[in-house]
Amino acid sequence: GSGSAEVAQWLQFHRVDYLGVAYVDEGVFLRKNGIKLPIMVMNPSAESFPLCVEHGLEPEIYSFKLLEDLLRFFKSQNKRFHNFKIHIKLDTGMRRLGFEPDEVPQLAKVLADSLPWEVAVASVFSHLAVADEAKHNAFSKQQIALFEKGTAILEEELGYSFLKHIANSPAIVRFPEAHFDMVRLGIGLYGVEASQISPDQLMPVATFKTIISQLKHIKAGETVGYGRQGIAEHDMTIATIAVGYADGFLRRLSKGVGKVGVHGKVVPVVGNVCMDMSMIDVTGLEVSEGDEVIIFGEAPNPTIFDVAENLQTIPYEVLTLISERVKRVFYTT
Repeated sequence: GSGSAEVAQWLQFHRVDYLGVAYVDEGVFLRKNGIKLPIMVMNPSAESFPLCVEHGLEPEIYSFKLLEDLLRFFKSQNKRFHNFKIHIKLDTGMRRLGFEPDEVPQLAKVLADSLPWEVAVASVFSHLAVADEAKHNAFSKQQIALFEKGTAILEEELGYSFLKHIANSPAIVRFPEAHFDMVRLGIGLYGVEASQISPDQLMPVATFKTIISQLKHIKAGETVGYGRQGIAEHDMTIATIAVGYADGFLRRLSKGVGKVGVHGKVVPVVGNVCMDMSMIDVTGLEVSEGDEVIIFGEAPNPTIFDVAENLQTIPYEVLTLISERVKRVFYTT
């Protein structure tokens, strides 16, 4: 939700090693925006393999079905696949995508016997399910051990080395022994330290802001918004702000659950969040129409963790909820 081309261009400028995208069309979009870095596609399909070849994208292979589709695609093409690379996903406990531990010996044999000679396994990887929670350390270490065992089998059968990676953002902090050849910085890239062990080591990169569209003075007993859910217990000043659930400021933040920052003060939402607007209580504050309002940013304003807590979710979802119609302004310091 932060602008894939802009973020990728910044990362390319700083010479990261790899980018990862969920779907092939996201990788094609990056290529068309001047991104030359290696790009792994984490959820490819048989239909996407021609685009992977055309745009130099590297598909993740996570099942025998997908591997069979890939081999069938190779055989159907009257061409060489010079420097084409794939990535192998092992399921060590996430139970989402990947080859099971007991499938690895068979996988190793199929890869060694069936891959065209010019196609290489660029990396083998897995994903930690609970790297951010200390109470599950034993499970995370079990995942790491399974990963080491699986990669050793694959490396021996293939006869060459490949990149190994399992550490996500929290594992970078909590499991340095699992850094292997690469680490995958995801939410940490946006200044969110999910395990909250050393949050001061990261700087939040995103501020979500809007403005006050109008101020209203209402009397005790009056109601505010759809459903008359906001009830003035006393005379108050409310501000209508230009943000609503169509922007990613969810309706669950209605009736005081959600809070925003105005001139360094945290104030509550009044009534129901509307599609394009919301009302907040600014009673007693010196504010004017056009003043800035912070949905999340740096303290003393609400942080992304505060919004996530109010929504009973995680910062990842808060970021991805922000709709495309919200203007992105990029700058570096």
